[in-house]
Amino acid sequence: MKITILGCGPSAGVPHVGGKISDNPKNNRLRASIHIEGKRSHLLIDTSPDLRQQALANNITKIDAVLYTHAHADHLHGIDDIKSFNYLKQGQIDAFGDAKTMEEITSRFTYCFKPPKPEFGWFRPSLRAHNIEMLHEFEFGEFKILPFMQNHGSVHSVGYRINNGGGILVYSTDVKTFPPESHVALRNADIWIIDCLRRETAPTHSHLEQTLEWIAEFKPKQAYLTHMGAHLDYNELLRELPQNIQPCYDGMIVELK
Repeated sequence: MKITILGCGPSAGVPHVGGKISDNPKNNRLRASIHIEGKRSHLLIDTSPDLRQQALANNITKIDAVLYTHAHADHLHGIDDIKSFNYLKQGQIDAFGDAKTMEEITSRFTYCFKPPKPEFGWFRPSLRAHNIEMLHEFEFGEFKILPFMQNHGSVHSVGYRINNGGGILVYSTDVKTFPPESHVALRNADIWIIDCLRRETAPTHSHLEQTLEWIAEFKPKQAYLTHMGAHLDYNELLRELPQNIQPCYDGMIVELK
C-alpha cells in the first residue's frame, strides 16, 4: 500500500488568500486528501478543490473509487476533476460515503451521478453512489474498509480503517471527538493519519495536545498529523515530536508492505 499525501492543509489552505507563501515548501499546504495505491486498486479519500493540481504534482493517473469523509466544500468541491480519471479509466468510478453525506453530494452535484455517455466523450464526471454503514466492513479490490463515526463539531465525519492484508491504515481528518463505539477502529494501526488543526483548542477540530493524547491511547506504530493550519511549522513540529509521530507535507509518500 502506497499512500500519497495530496494535501494536508485546512479549509482555506496554507497560505490562505492574502497570506505569505513560506520559504519552506513543507509549510505550504493544499486541502486535505490522500491517494492510496494497492497492487490492483487505487483509492482516493475526498475530492479536494485542489484535486487537479494535486494529481499533476504527484503523477496520479488512476482512481478506482472515492471514499468521502463528509460533504464540506474543502473535501468535496474538486469533484468535477473526476472526469479526467473517467477518461483515463474509460469507465465510471465508485463513490462511497454514509447516507447523509451521499444524499448531500448527489443533490448538490446531480450531474456527476447521471448515466455516462462515453460516446460523447467524458465531458462530465461519472460516479456510482454507494451508501455505507458505520462499523460495517466492505471490500473494494484488495482492500477491506471499515468506516467509523467521528464528531466534527455540530456535524459528523467518517473515518476509515483500511486493510490490504499487509498493514492497516487509519485516516481521521476533521474530527473533534470520537464516540466510544468508534474506538475499536482506532486501535493498533500501523499508520494513523490524524487531524491536528493548531496548538490551541478549536471548536470542530482536534488540537495538538489532544491529538498527542489520542496517539498515546490508541498506539499506532506511526502517526502523521494532517489538516494543519498556518501556525503549525513543519520544522518546529519535527524537532519536538517523538520519533513515531511526524507532521505531513504535501507530496509525502508513506508505504505499507
